[in-house]
Amino acid sequence: MPKQKTHKGSKKRFRVTATGKVMHRASGTSHLAAGMSKKRRRNLRGTRALVPLEAKRVKNSLCGNSY
Repeated sequence: MPKQKTHKGSKKRFRVTATGKVMHRASGTSHLAAGMSKKRRRNLRGTRALVPLEAKRVKNSLCGNSY
């Protein structure tokens, strides 16, 4: 019986914490930040947790690994 493969795109974008939350980087942080207000740039820093329903899908695509 073959094993389920890890989705490589999910592996690069998401991380599962020890408590089971799925963390991701906020969108809009790559470039064109000069046009944003300083408050918006500051709030886009760091990582955020996913909504539980989406987290379940991501965990399934990561095959239970945390990366």
